Amino acid sequence: MLNHPFLIPSIIFFLLSIPLILGLVPPNRGYGIRTAKTMSEPRLWYSANRFGGWTLLVSSGIYLAMTLVSPSAERDFTVWLYHLAAFGIPLLVGLLLIQRYISRL
Repeated sequence: MLNHPFLIPSIIFFLLSIPLILGLVPPNRGYGIRTAKTMSEPRLWYSANRFGGWTLLVSSGIYLAMTLVSPSAERDFTVWLYHLAAFGIPLLVGLLLIQRYISRL
């Protein structure tokens, strides 16, 4: 299982999403969904970061679940690309959903 190329980043994203979901991260310039809109209003900050935390949790969970059913990507570039897609596509979709959510606030 440790031979999956995006396992560690996926675990890190999973763990970093939890404080965002729980609303434990106050407005700051280093961690969270930082836009001019979210930085200007604490209510928006917590709402956007809670939503963003859930999208990161789900996207990292998708890759973590994929690691249970897929071969490791040690030497096969095609399998590595599969891992990249399984990690990157849910993450990209999550970022687009966050952007859309913030624009509707």
